[in-house]
Order: sequence, then structure tokens, then C-alpha cells
Amino acid sequence: MLLDSSYEIIGKEPVIVLWGILDTGERVVLFDKRFRPYFYALLVKDVTDYDRVLSRIRMFSKPASPIIDTRVVDKKYFGRPRKAARIVTVIPEYVRTYREEVRRLEEVEEVLEADIRFAMRYLIDKHLFPFHVYEVEVEEIKKPIGYRVDKAFNVLSDPVPVAEDKSRDLISKLRILAFDIEVYSKRGSPNPNTDPIIIIAVMDSDGNKELFEADGYDDRKPIKEFINYIKNFDPDIIVGYNNNNFDWPYLLNRARRLGIKLDVSRRVGAEPTTSVHGHISVPGRLNVDLYDYAEEMHEIKIKTLEEVAEYLGVMKKSERVLIEWWRIPEYWDDPQKRPLLKQYALDDVVSTYGLGEKLLPFAIQLSSVTGVPLDQVGAMGVGFRLEWYLIRAAYDMNELVPNRVERREESYRGAIVLKPLKGIHENIAVLDFSSMYPNIMIKYNVGPDTIVDDPSECEKYGGCYVAPEVGHRFRKEPPGFFKTVLINLIDLRKKVRKEMKKYPPDSPEYKLLDERQKALKVLANASYGYMGWTGARWYCRRCAEAVTAWGRQLILTAIEYARKLGLKVIYGDTDSLFVTYDPEKVQKLIEFVEKELGFEIKIDKIYKRVFFTEAKKRYAGILEDGRIDIVGFEAVRGDWCDLAKEVQATTAEIVLKTGDVNKAIEYVRKVIKELKEGKIPIEKLIIWKTLSKKLEEYEHEAPHVVAARRMKEAGFEVSVGDKIGYVIVKGKGNISSRAYPYFMVKPSDIDVDYYIDRQIIPAALRILGYFGVTENQLKSVATGQRSLFEFFKQQKK
Repeated sequence: MLLDSSYEIIGKEPVIVLWGILDTGERVVLFDKRFRPYFYALLVKDVTDYDRVLSRIRMFSKPASPIIDTRVVDKKYFGRPRKAARIVTVIPEYVRTYREEVRRLEEVEEVLEADIRFAMRYLIDKHLFPFHVYEVEVEEIKKPIGYRVDKAFNVLSDPVPVAEDKSRDLISKLRILAFDIEVYSKRGSPNPNTDPIIIIAVMDSDGNKELFEADGYDDRKPIKEFINYIKNFDPDIIVGYNNNNFDWPYLLNRARRLGIKLDVSRRVGAEPTTSVHGHISVPGRLNVDLYDYAEEMHEIKIKTLEEVAEYLGVMKKSERVLIEWWRIPEYWDDPQKRPLLKQYALDDVVSTYGLGEKLLPFAIQLSSVTGVPLDQVGAMGVGFRLEWYLIRAAYDMNELVPNRVERREESYRGAIVLKPLKGIHENIAVLDFSSMYPNIMIKYNVGPDTIVDDPSECEKYGGCYVAPEVGHRFRKEPPGFFKTVLINLIDLRKKVRKEMKKYPPDSPEYKLLDERQKALKVLANASYGYMGWTGARWYCRRCAEAVTAWGRQLILTAIEYARKLGLKVIYGDTDSLFVTYDPEKVQKLIEFVEKELGFEIKIDKIYKRVFFTEAKKRYAGILEDGRIDIVGFEAVRGDWCDLAKEVQATTAEIVLKTGDVNKAIEYVRKVIKELKEGKIPIEKLIIWKTLSKKLEEYEHEAPHVVAARRMKEAGFEVSVGDKIGYVIVKGKGNISSRAYPYFMVKPSDIDVDYYIDRQIIPAALRILGYFGVTENQLKSVATGQRSLFEFFKQQKK
């Protein structure tokens, strides 16, 4: 089973290095000396003297890395047949050198595929994917010095894929290690030049948990123990939480400061390094930062380890030790408190390992489907993931890959969002178009290679599809690059889902297939956004514009038919419709969309009760199972404290579950009372904001900037990217002048009126204001507010 690939220069020749696992469970390295780097020169259309062009290209050859082959080949570029020179050299780095020289030839229109990294080029050309199993003809060689593996081989033939169940078995045998570090810093953001690592916590897939502790403030011991642990356990995958940005860089810098080599790779002496997508690469092992996947979970507002672990059911905050980072030195220095700090470190690493169990199956399938190694696929954006999939598809379809070009952002009209019917509505179905945009791209053959600028040319292609409103034309035949790729993606997902039905939902087979179909869905759904992304190789603003135009037409046609059926349309947004739930009529609407319009639509959820203001993308509802769903009301500004967010969510829950606005008012009054009595912990009043630039670059004195300046004055280090936690204290002057780092104030210093007037009441009124509740009512002790049902009746009148 392939884990990862890299390359080395050995004896002035490039050697592909493949890291993998045999079906016996042995960890191995394979060397392929047969592959050479190459790129293409797209020839100007009227060039016919190919020998002359190739001769001129060969003149650039250099002894250090000679051009060893040149030939003219038939390729496609944006779907059109073209001639290109294929230029092969020896040392991968020389591709960049030759690219610049060849580009200057007048016979050359463009140089292409010179920026595809050598190890990825090999995987693409040989059709190799991580976590797939292959059979390959080899010769076993003496294990080279410098490789921590069980066996080594030279590759003699191209690998051949074998049955999928083999990969499932080997994936289950992967050795996984989670780690987390705790740092001693009394001056704010820790500095590896001065602040020691006091605890390194690890947990592995054998169930072992260890804490490596500093001797006082000397951290040589835990770093060395950590290195030895990795060597002995020999993990295939190492996981952490924000380890690309914090744990690994800190460990590396700290180890260097102490004169220790962080020798944790399967390549002896090769320290972890920052690689192409900002991720940390550990040769022979796959380093995964689980924070990358948490970042993509938009339903989780606060991305701390403990919040994400609680949300995903790994560990409840109430069942673990929680210590503020700035109090870690206090717990380390106090012998009576140190056991709590150790438990905190243990809870952190258990949470990290638990998140790995939840997130790695999807990450592995994403790597397996895109062909991008596991340590890179999480760190890159979804556009890059899709792009690597497209690059592989282009190779299979004999298409040349376009270069990435820097472009200005271009705007175009987006999806339709209806103005909602203001009020409270009961029994509402939400209908979702399944993969609306990918299906539009397939139906109308949308892509940069299928655009037809001259209407008279449409006859050649069996006619053209014309996008409504914008008028862009796309040929009907033959299928374009994107249509072909998307059909393959969607068909593959259907096959995977069909295969899932053969297994019980709790079986390992089902779970693996489920993660694979999710990965395929993510890629298909990214296709429309990718075309409108100015960083895309296959960028096409007109394509993206046409897709949204067809999308608007589709949803408006569905709305019109729903109204004809007598369904009340409450709201519509992009690819979803909110209608009154009449099962028979809703079924007729579904049949119309599927049979007449040719798109799939399904019921996504049903609200027992939902209310809308006049604002778009803002509603709150209670689902059939009693869960509360809040969209758009949540505190979106960065200057809300946890208490304000809590008040808002609880207010919505009370109103929707009980229908009693009075109860919600009483709840808010109770919180205000507790705040005045000093019963609310200061942690709930902290406002977090990130420093996006250096302190001296800020023109306006925002509260978090003032708080950061105060930290710096007190001897704390602050830098770009740091999250500053501050509270507002009593006193005169504007809010900014009263912003202090939360660990520098006493609870009695807090400006309670600020939190009541600027946090609690505004957050509550985002929900309750709709029902006519005022600020004075929340502050007063009077009662007698109408119930939600009375309000509803009043609205009907």
C-alpha cells in the first residue's frame, strides 16, 4: 500500500522514493530509477518545421542536466488539437531553467506542465494513489543506511492495482501517534528561544499514553524522549491540533536552540520541514494537522481543541481539566497544582487522538481519491484538491494542463436569494437540489473548452446551449473536459453508494465506503466555485456566470410550479426552497423537477416551527427531532463574548420550544441579574480578536489593539496572528481605552453595564426584537409579554 512519495538525487540521477506497507505489515521503501522529468512547449499553430524547433531546443542542453529527449506530440489544449514539444531532462530542478529559455523561442506559444512537482508527476503518470494497494515487480536490495524501514527494493516494472479489500485491511493496521506540547511562558506568546517545553504528551494506536516532562525548566529530556518514542513506535501517521503552525515549528526551533537534532523521520537525519502548502513534512511519515479539517466545519464557531472535541463527541468539556494557557506556569511551579496540569496535557492528547479517529477516515479517502498525499491534502484549499484531480483527468484525456496565472478578482451575478415571508411558520419542508451546480455543468456541457464565441459555429457541434440572461453559448457535442470529469465523479459516487448497501452501517466496509462517497461529493460540489476562482488553472468567469444564470432560472421555475400546486413558498436560497409541508403536493413538486426539469431534488429537513425576519439568510427553527437550527442570527461580529452567544442560542431555543416569549425574557433578566451580582465567570466575558498586522501598522485604536499594546508594555510578546483576549473594565473614556487583557484584571474591575448594554441585550434582541420586545423590557422586572402563539394570531389578522 502506497503511503507517500518523494525523490532524491543519487549519483547525479533522480530516484523516486516510494514509502509503503507490504501485506505482511512490513514498512518498506521502493526506489524507481527509471523515471525522468519532462515538460511541454506548446507550438505556435502555423509552425510546420518541427525538426528546426527541436534542434533549437536541444541547443539549450547543459552538461549538469542534459536534454535527453525531444519530440513533437499530438495533444489537446482546452479541447482543441495542438502540437507540442515534449522535452525530457535529468535533474528535476533544471525543468525551471529550461522552461524560461524555451519560452523565449518565437515558435513557442506557451510552456506547460513545468510546475508539476517531480514526485507528483510520477504518481500521475503511473496512475498511483495513496492508500491503494499495488503489485510491482522488484528486486530486494540491502537496506540502505539512513532508512528506518524493514525492507528496501528497486522497482523493475510499473505497479499494477490489486483488489480494494486489501487496502481496507492495511488501512486498519496503520500505526498512528497523536502528540501535544505544553510550553512555559510567563510573558504571553511563548518564544522558543527562551521558553521551555515542559510537557510533551503522546498517545498511540496501541492505546499507550505517555507524558514526557521537563526537569524543572530544562526541556532536553522531554524532547529526547519524544524523539526516541517516535523511533521505537515508528508511526505511519502523526496527528496534532494546530501542529503545523505551533507544535512542530516550536519543537524544531527549541531543539535547535538546545543543539538537539529532531530526528523523527524514516529518513535518518532528515528533520521535519515546512513544505509547499505550509504543512510540515516528515519524510516517510504522514503528518496531519486536524485543525485544517476543523477549519472547514462552519457549524463550529469556536475552533479550540476542547470545543471541537466536545462538538464531535470525543470528550465533554465538563469531563476534562481546562486551564487557561496563561496560567500554565502557575500550575507548573506549584507542586500541588502540577498533577492537574499533567491531567490537562493528557486530556489534550486524548482529545487530539479522538479527533484523529473521527477525521482521519475522511482525510484518508480524500487523499485516496485526489491522489494528493495525506500530509498535503488537508493543508491545501478545496480548489487545489479538485485541481490535482483535474490534472490527473487531463493526463488520462491527453489534455495539456494550463498554467496558473495571476488575475484580478472579477465579479458576476450570483445565486438567487428570495426575500423571506416575514413571520412565524409551522410545518415547513426544506427542499434541496442535489448537486445543483455540477448537474447544470453536466447538462449544459459547461467548461472553458466548450464556449462558442461565434453563433454560426454552433451547427458544427449539433447546436449550442445558451445561458439565460447572460447569453454565453456552450457546444452540445462532444462532451467537454469538465462534463466528462463530473460524470465520472458522480458515477463513481453512485457506484460507491450502491456498494455501501451490501454492508451493515456499523461494518468497517460501510464506514470506509461512506467516507469515500463524502470525499467524491466534496470534489464534485467544488467544481463550479473552482471555475470562478481567479487562482484556478481552468479559470472561466463566463462559465461560472452561466452556471449561476441557469441556477436562478431553475429555482424560479420550481417556485412558480410550487405556487401553482398551492404550496406557500416561504423562502428560497441558491439551491434550496422552503415550502409549506403538504406531503402530496411536495411529492408532485419533486416529480416535476425531476421529470420535467431533469434535476434531482429531495426533502432535506422539516421544521415544526420556523421564524423569519425580513432579512435574507436569517432564520431560526425547531426540527422534528427537537434540535434548534439558527442561521444568520448568530453573533457574526468578532467582538462578541461567549456569554452573548450563549444568551442568543438559549433565547432562540426557549422561544421555539415553548412558544413563550415571557420565558425567554425572564431568562435574559436572570443572566443580567447574575452579571450584576458577579456570578458570571470572567472567562465568559472575554472577547477574542486576532491581530491581523503589526501593532505599529494599526491606524485606529481598536480594543484588541489597545489590549495587545498593554500586554507588550507588561513584557509579553505579541505578533501577527496572535489571538488577543480582552475584557472591558470600569472607568471613563471610550471602550478601546478600557480594554485590558483578561488575565490582568480582577472580576470586580469588569464594566457590567457595557456587557449588559453592548453584549447581552443586543444578542437577545436579534431574536426577541422580532416579537416586539424592547431593551427596556429586558432590563425591567415587569411581565405580561405576549406568547409566541398570540403574536402569530396577531400577525394573521
